[in-house]
Amino acid sequence: MPRAVPFDLDRLRDEALRPIGEKLIAGERLSFADGVTLFTSPDLLGVGAMADAANRAKHGDRVTFASNQHINPTNICVLRKTCVFCGYARLPKEEGAYRYTLDQVLAESDRADGTITREFHIVGGLDMQTGLAYYTEMFRALKTRHPQVHIKALTAVEIAHIARIEKMSREDVLIALREAGLDTLPGGGAETFSAAVREQIADKKLGGTDYIDVHRTAHKLGIRSNCTMLYGHVETIEDRMQHLTMLRDLQDETGGFLAYIPLAYHPDDNELGKTLGRTGTSTTGFDDLRNLAVGRLFLDNFDHIKSHWIMVTSALTQIALHFGVNDIEGTVVREKIYHAVGAHTPQGMTLAQLLQLIRGAGKQPAERDSFYQVIREFTDADNGEEAADTTQAAVA
Repeated sequence: MPRAVPFDLDRLRDEALRPIGEKLIAGERLSFADGVTLFTSPDLLGVGAMADAANRAKHGDRVTFASNQHINPTNICVLRKTCVFCGYARLPKEEGAYRYTLDQVLAESDRADGTITREFHIVGGLDMQTGLAYYTEMFRALKTRHPQVHIKALTAVEIAHIARIEKMSREDVLIALREAGLDTLPGGGAETFSAAVREQIADKKLGGTDYIDVHRTAHKLGIRSNCTMLYGHVETIEDRMQHLTMLRDLQDETGGFLAYIPLAYHPDDNELGKTLGRTGTSTTGFDDLRNLAVGRLFLDNFDHIKSHWIMVTSALTQIALHFGVNDIEGTVVREKIYHAVGAHTPQGMTLAQLLQLIRGAGKQPAERDSFYQVIREFTDADNGEEAADTTQAAVA
């Protein structure tokens, strides 16, 4: 249950927010209707102020990040024609299709040598040729080559896909992957849980209840995970709240989620964007900040709310640090999936740039591991130049 949070109700300009502020002060859980009010109130600064207060009660001024590296082993995907919001996937014989060999994966992983990388974030397409053996061999090889690096890999959609093609249970797939070196699961593939929305944007993709089931199974096996929500496409406010309610309910049940990361939809280079007649940035800065703030307030049983600067820009992420966010995407090194649908942000960020971003918001930066344990605090005199130089070399 939420904790009581000190807050000055006079900071609210919308009277509809006052009952929510009173619940915040009393340590009472917000309702579905409260969430709708937070999403629709014209007083964005009031919503943000409540989220900031809730965040400060948990984390003070500390903002964490992980030094991570993205590896996307394949863009071949059986859902190429049905996930209309995706611009990354390819059919096997389509131009631009690729599938890494083990040697290619290891070559990409070697960017971690001499850098501060502590986590491999591994996701890709639903490729019929990348079954259980493909990933268990990969994870074992990565752990042998980089035993100090945490493996956060495979969305719930990919886990279910492997189980389907191998004719195994999802639990048995997770057990085999864990034995091969899998440490945690990322939160991708959630999109928006509403069946009506999924019918429009991701027909035939793993459903919302099945996504929850994969994460429930992982949590029961001791595998922690993140979770996400894709917003800014065809979903309604009620759809968003249904999604957040399902996440909060599972967290009540298992406590297995590490962080919640709302993901902004990008309309470029995908069929949904063409259908909607959108180009460029689909979401507004107001909506981006609001989704983060509502996540902090409604998901009271989540410790960490994360901003993905690749999706919403580093400048907006900096502002988000006063809208309930306590964690930001890390160094990344090279990101492919969101850039395939129009993201114009850099593909990586140096340590020095991350420190500058966090300090510029008046916050205290700290590097964390994948389980959100702080492993390094940064003093004002520490600019991370040496580590930043090697990370930038990896990006190049």
